[in-house]
This record gives sequence, structure tokens and C-alpha cells, in this order.
Amino acid sequence: MARRPAQPGDRDGVAHLLDLISDTVPPVHPKGLPFVAGPAVAALATRRRRWLSRPLFALAGASAFFFRHPSRVPPTGAGLVVAPADGTVALVDEAVPPAELGLGEAPLPRISTFLSVFDVHVQRVPIAGRVQAVTHTPGKFLSADLPEASSENERTAMTIATDAGPSVGVVQIAGLIARRIVCDPVPGDRLTVGDTYGLIRFGSRVDVYLPAGTAPRVSVGQRTVGAETVLAELAR
Repeated sequence: MARRPAQPGDRDGVAHLLDLISDTVPPVHPKGLPFVAGPAVAALATRRRRWLSRPLFALAGASAFFFRHPSRVPPTGAGLVVAPADGTVALVDEAVPPAELGLGEAPLPRISTFLSVFDVHVQRVPIAGRVQAVTHTPGKFLSADLPEASSENERTAMTIATDAGPSVGVVQIAGLIARRIVCDPVPGDRLTVGDTYGLIRFGSRVDVYLPAGTAPRVSVGQRTVGAETVLAELAR
């Protein structure tokens, strides 16, 4: 049987299939590539010893899953504060913000999102604005779902001056097995809501401190989708 000549639509079909795959299978965050490539290369090098290569392939797959970096579309609307991470709302209360945020000593509305090892671990910018300060504070590695983790655990705090005027604080907090916090912005940087700005390895929490009088729109136990779930709306 004669082979069918390639048709003009074939290439479009392949391109469409590749687009569907890229939309379904999220890429890996650049900071996670060494954790994927290392075990994968070792697995290929030892592929004839299946007792060794199989666990290495599994480790590479687990790392790719942990460091996945899906695309997100933030909501439109002035003053909206979106979730900085995927996870579960652990706290909705008022608390004195960490001193390094520079937000004063009075209690402010706080929303804490707990990230398990199964959640996406990149962090998203909760609101557009300019970075006022970024401070890393060494500390303990208590379970990130405990209230005292906000003040006692190792953390990186970032203060964002919003376009409307008031500042919002966002704090990446290490957990029991988290040993590395990545925060890319520096003071003076202009941030866009929903953009990826950091990463925590492995299991953690992210706190958002809102201006006084802001009413949270989420409840404890609610699941959040980073860059998409609305946490609050700042008063205008």
C-alpha cells in the first residue's frame, strides 16, 4: 500500500497535540531542575541494574511533581489580593506582623496558607506593587501549620507597597523538612500580581498581612489556588 503523502494539516495537528500536552503537564521550576536531572541521569547510567535505576527514576518523577510550575491566570480588579500559594488556609486572624515587615506593632489581618509536600511549592505575588523590603530571618523548623511558626521559624519576609498606597506583607515560612527558601525580588523591584516570585523546599507556609480593616474572603480549611483565589479586596 502506497504511503499517504503528508498533508498540510498534519503539522498543525501535531502542534496542537504538543500544546495540549504542555497545558496539561506543567513545566518544572528552574530551581528544581537539578533535583530532577540528577536522579534521571543516574538512572540512565544504571539502567541495566533495575534495582537501582527504578528508584532513581521514581525519585526524578517525584521531584518533577514537587517542583511543578503550572501557569495561572489571576483575576482582574483593582485592590484584589490573591493567594500567594496553593494549599490549605490554616489561619484567618489578626496578629502583630513580624518586625522586619515594617508594618507597625498593631495586630493586622493575617491569612496563613499551609503547603503540604503534595502542593505546588512556587509562590506568587499576592498584589501588584513595588518591593519595599526583603528580609531573611534564621529560626526554628517547627511544623508550619502551628501558629507559633509565624514568629519562630526560619522565614523570608517581603513588604509590597501597593499602587493604592497601603502596604501588604507576605512571609515565606519554613516547615519541618523545609531547609531552603528562595525569594527572587529585591527592594525597588516592580511586581505584577500572580507572577512567580519564590519557592520553598519542602513543605511550608506563607502568611499574608493585610492593611487594618481589610476583610478576608476565605475561611480556615479552604483550599487555595496560587494567583487565582481571592483572599481579600483592599478598601479604595
